[in-house]
Amino acid sequence: MKSILEQLKQNPLALLILFIATLFWFFSGGEKTIPIPKAKVRVEKPKVEPITDYVYQTGNTRAFQSVELVARVKGYLKEITFEDGSLVKKGDNLFVIEPQPYLEQLNEAKASLQSAEASLLYSKAEYKRQQKMYSQQATSQNSVEVWRSRLDQSKADVKKAKANVVNAEINYSYTHVKSPFDGRIGRHLIDVGNLVGESGSTQLAQIEQMMPLYVYFNLNELDFMRLYKAARAQGVNQKSLAKIPVYIGTQDENGFPHTGQLDFVNTRLNASTGTMELRAILKNQDKQLVPGLFVRVRIPISKAKDSLTVPNTAVMYDQIGPYLLVANDKNIVLQKHVTVGTTENKRTVIKENLSASDRVIVEGMQYATPGKEVEILNPPTPTNASPTKENHSKEGKKQ
Repeated sequence: MKSILEQLKQNPLALLILFIATLFWFFSGGEKTIPIPKAKVRVEKPKVEPITDYVYQTGNTRAFQSVELVARVKGYLKEITFEDGSLVKKGDNLFVIEPQPYLEQLNEAKASLQSAEASLLYSKAEYKRQQKMYSQQATSQNSVEVWRSRLDQSKADVKKAKANVVNAEINYSYTHVKSPFDGRIGRHLIDVGNLVGESGSTQLAQIEQMMPLYVYFNLNELDFMRLYKAARAQGVNQKSLAKIPVYIGTQDENGFPHTGQLDFVNTRLNASTGTMELRAILKNQDKQLVPGLFVRVRIPISKAKDSLTVPNTAVMYDQIGPYLLVANDKNIVLQKHVTVGTTENKRTVIKENLSASDRVIVEGMQYATPGKEVEILNPPTPTNASPTKENHSKEGKKQ
């Protein structure tokens, strides 16, 4: 059986008819293209909201005061009078270092002082007696001078004895290590029974003051200049930094629930990092924050003013910078590069190249292509919407 191709070769007329039919099918649009469906998107006009301009940065908390408690005298650690990690008050006894030897040294110094004072009284009396006898020519000038010298020596001995008492009192006070301020103490580093202070000071524990609390952070040069100009416009100087509020939030908190004041601005910009160090102070009365936390910092640099805002998700970025996709009156997608400002309540401020009448694509941006037409979907109806008056009237008629 011959193939169809061989039959066509043997029958030129049939081949010609097939060729003409193919041309007719091709030019008559026999191959119909399937239209590509339009991308479906949702749009939203920018909202006008009163927004305060801020600068943002991250920082870390530090203790207002931090002290390493050390043993300043030699002896065996006799007692620890606190619980590790507890809150302590100023003047609380924390450690006791074998006080008895230093108490005996204090008693000895006091006894030496009493002896020196007694010698001084005798020297004064004898010197006066020698002066009187010399006026009666009953003694020599040499004797008067000798007792005058003894009187001066007695006075010096009393001063020395008093100094020894003071030193003994100081050394005895070192046997009771006390808290220098209200704060929170860490764990003890030396156990009871160990010899401390044998070769220099021995670290016993660390105590930190948590109320108030410092927050250190760095601003880049651009943000620092914005803050500096805003502060000067408000009449703020180095002595009135507390007028500038600083809002703080931890990594797990929403927003910035803690409010402090600017406390310190460094004297110069760090040339290696291009940043300026600043410090805020928080009252931290509830002791909720502890030293060493990484926190988010926000500082206002302007008063609230009406600004155009769009959802954060509508802002996209390319090599040029941030941009929005908008739909014109013919539903054609346009790409607009914009200048963004601060972000608040999941909305971003758009400073330039956007008008209040623009229709910003907020859903379906991944399907929208600049220059292509899109289908605008109606916004979804809230599920908890209350019935309209018209619905109420219809229900009333049905009843």
